[in-house]
Amino acid sequence: MVAVHPAYDEAFDGFAPDSVRGNPPARQKWAVEQLRLAARASANLGLKAHATFSGALAWPYVYPWPQRPPGLIDTAFNELSKRWRPILDAFDAAGVDLCFELHPGEDLHDRITFEVFLERVGGHKRCNILFDPSHFVLQQLDYLGFIDIYHTRIKMFHVKDAEFRPSGRQGVYGGYQPWISRAGRFRSLGDGQVDFRAIFSKLAQYDFEGWAVLEWECCVKSSEQGAKEGAPFIARHIIQTTERPFDDFAKSSSDTEANRSMLGLGNRKEGA
Repeated sequence: MVAVHPAYDEAFDGFAPDSVRGNPPARQKWAVEQLRLAARASANLGLKAHATFSGALAWPYVYPWPQRPPGLIDTAFNELSKRWRPILDAFDAAGVDLCFELHPGEDLHDRITFEVFLERVGGHKRCNILFDPSHFVLQQLDYLGFIDIYHTRIKMFHVKDAEFRPSGRQGVYGGYQPWISRAGRFRSLGDGQVDFRAIFSKLAQYDFEGWAVLEWECCVKSSEQGAKEGAPFIARHIIQTTERPFDDFAKSSSDTEANRSMLGLGNRKEGA
């Protein structure tokens, strides 16, 4: 609610207290204050990261017709960064990372939009990412390549599955169908197409220190079964990283003279 396009005012009023409903400026001010309080609460609880959405000023124009006028997206992202910069500073003062979940429906929904925003907030060190591969599957975005690029900014992780099965009738946009009938659907862990073995390997490779958080959404399976299956699923995928190279059979250490000898340099005298 930090950034709401007027087309969504009525829908977002449902997330706000009665005192600010029907009053977008008051609702935005209330939302900003809630985030400032959340920064302090996170610090008081000893938490290092906080999840959020960016909000959306430009989303109605993501696939535009008529075409967007020049400068529309620049104006939207300039305003978005203007609203978030003081909030990022508040989280910095609290020592907490602010993690944007890159999510369709939000202005920050993929790598490019995050980069545009990050540049406009001056590369703020508290501007970070909540990685949720399910939203990348629905966008057909390379979620493993994303980790390689942005692992230093990934501070939170939603373990959530999804599938994308397009047909001759529908694709990414889903044809206004309910979840059960869409080509792109969220699924319980293990029932979708997300390669979690590869994701956990990537995160282990880059020394991810955060939690692997089960987020359950599925249009087929019950939440009770999803929770019972999901927690053990995550436990099975957590990797205990090795303490030494697998091929270091002798646990050898660096030996300059031995290295020179192996290169045929061992008997040379200094300066010879």
